[in-house]
Amino acid sequence: MGQEVSQINVNGVEIPVVFEKDASLPIASVQLVVKNAGSMEDGTNEGIAKFLAAMLGEGTKEMGSTAFAEELEFRAISLGAHSGVETLVFEASALKEQFPYALEMMKKLLKSPNFSKESFDKIKLLTLGMLSNKESDFDYIANLNLQKLIFENTPLSHAYSGDVKSIKALKLKDVENFYKERVNLESLIIVAGGDIELEELKKLLLPVLSEIKHGKRRVVSYFDANKNAKELIVTKESEQAYIYFGAPFYMKSGDPEAYKAKVASFILGESGFGSRLMEEIRVKRGLAYSSYSRSSIGKSSSSFTGHLQTKNENLEEAKKVVAAEIKRFVDEGVTEDELAQAKRFLLGSEPLRNETLSQRLSRAFFEYYSGYELGHSKKQLEKIEKLSLEELNSFIKKHDEITALSFSVVTKRAKP
Repeated sequence: MGQEVSQINVNGVEIPVVFEKDASLPIASVQLVVKNAGSMEDGTNEGIAKFLAAMLGEGTKEMGSTAFAEELEFRAISLGAHSGVETLVFEASALKEQFPYALEMMKKLLKSPNFSKESFDKIKLLTLGMLSNKESDFDYIANLNLQKLIFENTPLSHAYSGDVKSIKALKLKDVENFYKERVNLESLIIVAGGDIELEELKKLLLPVLSEIKHGKRRVVSYFDANKNAKELIVTKESEQAYIYFGAPFYMKSGDPEAYKAKVASFILGESGFGSRLMEEIRVKRGLAYSSYSRSSIGKSSSSFTGHLQTKNENLEEAKKVVAAEIKRFVDEGVTEDELAQAKRFLLGSEPLRNETLSQRLSRAFFEYYSGYELGHSKKQLEKIEKLSLEELNSFIKKHDEITALSFSVVTKRAKP
């Protein structure tokens, strides 16, 4: 069940294939990952990448959404597309015997997506309905406003599903152009595996990939979170105060110290019960039912973020406690006992994160995409095992940028 990175040549372009053979179940799956085609590439058409992914779920122009879906359902094939911040992904999985047919259907979808007026109007209506529901989703509002604060004036500051204004203004031609410009051979990474040989997979993929045109190679832009602490309070008829906080975290994808960030983040707020923030905010003070924080290190951005809910009248106290606890964490570091507990959990739960083929392929893709060798995650665990308290605390002290907190709040109480 070893993993490997291979290449497939399509019209003169060498496309990487991240692959794992796994014959434990008679199934196979493939993902065509298109780089630089996610929400951060929306430009002036906010929400277009997610809108495109939804339209790609509408089958082909010739068959329409119903007939296309019925063909797949009849053979228990899963085929669709979804959009992330940096990528657009086409994904197909099926029983081994139906896999060639699944790829045939993927070929049809790539050749002639259902960019009809009817399909466009349907997705527009569904998207506007979803956005209208979000107006009373206070977590969504607080989180979106935090993105706007910490990634102000960058492509990461907008709502990835767009807003009512941007979706209403969207034209079918915009979606077609986005598809033509972004989905190209030069931007592809293939992630595949299951009960299939690599050479057989390549043979099945060639006609599928021949439907994809040449295009421009693009480099992912990188943006640091805002170091100028800001605050935005929105008043709504809410029973609770929704508090989202964020700060810069100066690390980039591929940083050799990423394993230290994983341990520090786990202790501060990622582990749930037992984490510093949970202990201070829920256990000691009873200010909230839960409180979480995490550090994200990506190709396009890195940041430290967190959230909690509390009673409206406890808003100011909760914010002060969060800020004080994060400052104390940076100044004083962690204890030997906290480090030992974190190591026990991170090392002990590793098998659970590697149980399924899907989990293993996701990890292999992440390693490849981030510029690591396959098997990097295993080496990280070995480093975590050897990590000393002194090394970890010196790393935490060095990253005092996480104390430059911006707060995004939704509350019933007007700002005093």
